[in-house]
Amino acid sequence: MKLVLPTFTEHFETLAPRYDVVLCDVWGVIHNSIVSFPPACDALARFRSRGGTVILITNAPRPGDVVLSQLDRLGVSRGAYDGVVSSGDVTREVIARRPGQSIFHIGPDRDLGIFDELNVRFAPAARADYVVCTGFFDDDVETPDDYRTLLTTLRARDLFMICANPDLVVERGTRLIYCAGTLADLYLSLGGSVLYAGKPHRPIYDDALAKAAQVRAGPIALDRVLAIGDSIRTDLTGAAKLGVDCLFVTAGIHAEEFGPREEPEMSALADSFAAAGTAPKAITRQLIW
Repeated sequence: MKLVLPTFTEHFETLAPRYDVVLCDVWGVIHNSIVSFPPACDALARFRSRGGTVILITNAPRPGDVVLSQLDRLGVSRGAYDGVVSSGDVTREVIARRPGQSIFHIGPDRDLGIFDELNVRFAPAARADYVVCTGFFDDDVETPDDYRTLLTTLRARDLFMICANPDLVVERGTRLIYCAGTLADLYLSLGGSVLYAGKPHRPIYDDALAKAAQVRAGPIALDRVLAIGDSIRTDLTGAAKLGVDCLFVTAGIHAEEFGPREEPEMSALADSFAAAGTAPKAITRQLIW
């Protein structure tokens, strides 16, 4: 079946009246981990001022309150959103359901906050009961191939892995940095068992919709929900699986694949969406009211 490619939407204002709830990606849409994007933050705040609810939904491998602190540091106004749900939150829920089991952690020390107050016990790869992958030990220099031997060893022990960040890459300023999803995918290819805690998988969306329902004090109709994001693999695919519309932001992690950042090529977009087997409801270069 041929996909129908939408035209570019220059202003979110034209779409906003169709929706009650926005599930908005964070990295690549409202900041790039170095600076925030004021027009995007303003657009979300304006949507809320007209009665809409905004839940930020992120594959950050850390608790939502840590994400909140980062948003504050980057100058993202709390008036732009009603709440945050992270894949770190989902990961913590899974860990809490496995009391007494020891963890081998793959990831940098900055992610250790994901384990706070969970009373977890860490162990080396040879003795751990399961694995929690939050990222690379050093994502500035390492590649997935650096982990092949370690993952093969974990697979030989048939260890279950929780992937706390299903993203493959994320923007850090103008660079793309590998994320935990690349290691989880490699482990899966080796025959390992993986639970992906974030987008495009259902658990994080269930938590986000529950938070939106709490804010709105009532049930949420999926045909009144819009997902906004810049990743085909996570945001677009996750929206399609959930059964909600998606506004796709082109000036994000796929920007270089689409041609000039300010003038992405429709043919490149069409090819990418066709490969994914789904197309967004609307396309925009950046989130602007």
